[in-house]
Amino acid sequence: MIQLTHSSSVISGSRKDLERLQAEFEEQHCIVLPALLDPGLLQLIQRQVDQAVFYKRIHEKGGNPPPVDFCMNSNEMAVTILHLLVNEPGFFQFIQQVTGCGRIGCFAGSVYRLVPDQSSYDSWHDDIVSHRMVAMSLNLSREVYVGGVLQIRDWRSGEMVHEVANTGFGDAVIFRISPDLKHRVSSLEGTSARTAFAGWFLSQPDFRSVIKKDSPTLS
Repeated sequence: MIQLTHSSSVISGSRKDLERLQAEFEEQHCIVLPALLDPGLLQLIQRQVDQAVFYKRIHEKGGNPPPVDFCMNSNEMAVTILHLLVNEPGFFQFIQQVTGCGRIGCFAGSVYRLVPDQSSYDSWHDDIVSHRMVAMSLNLSREVYVGGVLQIRDWRSGEMVHEVANTGFGDAVIFRISPDLKHRVSSLEGTSARTAFAGWFLSQPDFRSVIKKDSPTLS
């Protein structure tokens, strides 16, 4: 339906395809965009990821013991390229149409990695902070991982709303940020790591004003 290329976003499909995605997002609070990254771009970014430095990130407020993942340094080339690709007006318009969110100012994210280890896990959270409207996780992994499923549940009842593994190379999951929902990524199994570019579409600031200072990143 949509793919990010070197120059812009390319949208294919009919009005009915768009309406199908809108209905799916409304019902499941989540959609998958297959092959969002052009295959050549994906290979380029994966090579950059292979050479990048990751640091251990401990989420002190996430549980006991606190969850751990590995985050790429924000000044790495892969992070810069991904921000430039994703902060594209045509892509913003597509996300607004599908999700019904308000005007998008920018996307802010980071590249992080989960490994098959008991300490590398995610806890239930809602991401309600700093003008976040919709979240995205873009799969940059080189191998198909086992586990690492995005799970979304109703905050009040605890009922599971939707689950998606997102193991397709270059695929992206778009999901709703709401005080009525919580989400997490389940623990990994096997031996393969899960690497993703993840973050949020924000109502503000505008990307043009941010890029003059620095690439937007997760705090």
